[in-house]
Amino acid sequence: MTDVLAYIPSPPQGVWNIGPVPLRAYALFIIAGIVVAVIWGDRRWVARGGEKGTVLDVAIWAVPFGLVGGRLYHIATDWTTYFGAGGNPGDALKIWQGGLGIWGAVLLGGVGAWIGCRQRGVSVAALGDAIAPAILLAQAIGRLGNWFNQELYGRETTVPWGLEIYQRVNSAGRLDQLTGTSNGVVEKVVHPTFLYELVWNVLIVLLLVWVDRRFRIGHGRLFALYVAGYCLGRFFVELMRDDHATHIAGIRINSFTSAIVFVGAVAYFLLAKKGRETPAELRIGKAREEYLAAHPTPDGGSDDTPAGDPETSAPTTQAQGTTTEGNGT
Repeated sequence: MTDVLAYIPSPPQGVWNIGPVPLRAYALFIIAGIVVAVIWGDRRWVARGGEKGTVLDVAIWAVPFGLVGGRLYHIATDWTTYFGAGGNPGDALKIWQGGLGIWGAVLLGGVGAWIGCRQRGVSVAALGDAIAPAILLAQAIGRLGNWFNQELYGRETTVPWGLEIYQRVNSAGRLDQLTGTSNGVVEKVVHPTFLYELVWNVLIVLLLVWVDRRFRIGHGRLFALYVAGYCLGRFFVELMRDDHATHIAGIRINSFTSAIVFVGAVAYFLLAKKGRETPAELRIGKAREEYLAAHPTPDGGSDDTPAGDPETSAPTTQAQGTTTEGNGT
């Protein structure tokens, strides 16, 4: 028996035309990931003591900034495709054709989140901890769009789980890998690096949830752990790819970025303040003052006890005494 029977097929197409409107799988999975991140992230934020709807309000700023940042990073690190010999600068605006760099998305998305948090009166570090697992799960969902686009795969291989890349042709019979339909011809069998990254992301999501429950970390440290975990996996995935990319000293630029960001994230995780924010500390400025005034304690002070477990909202103070469990790592 041949191993070919075990190969992973690519979808026959990634775009469906409904009248004059193209329905793109890549966009659908990006949107699905954003929806999941907002819903789950908001639940986690409320469980920490935040207000319902905050994540959506912040996402209105973070998502557009993130999309722009992701596209700018992609263009900056692959500029010859658009501005080099034979390139078309106008294609740089065609985000629906794929091409979003996660580093740019996180950077500018963080700027948008900061703006949204300032307007909402919440701590960006605390919100980052709440939504970190949800963001990474959204990234995993988005990788399915790369499968439909037949992109971000690795070198050719003979492993049983190799991915078949098909020739795709348009209605005129010409090769069109992005919007065409498979003609059944297998061009090559490659490592499904999009799938490797997807699986790694899900594993890190599970790790983040466990760490958050077990050690109750905060002050941006869970977000830093998400960044470090993602970078570690991405570094090795990049080593398996051989598609066109900008290189520095013979190494793909995304490998450099992964290593640098990983070191920064680990440093932040180790040096940042330990423990979990109280409900009052989730807020900043006037919003915090209003919260403290609205939640006085029986002794005349303000309610500033730690928030409950991020998943179960279990109390962290006991009826007798004020011991807080698992307040750091």
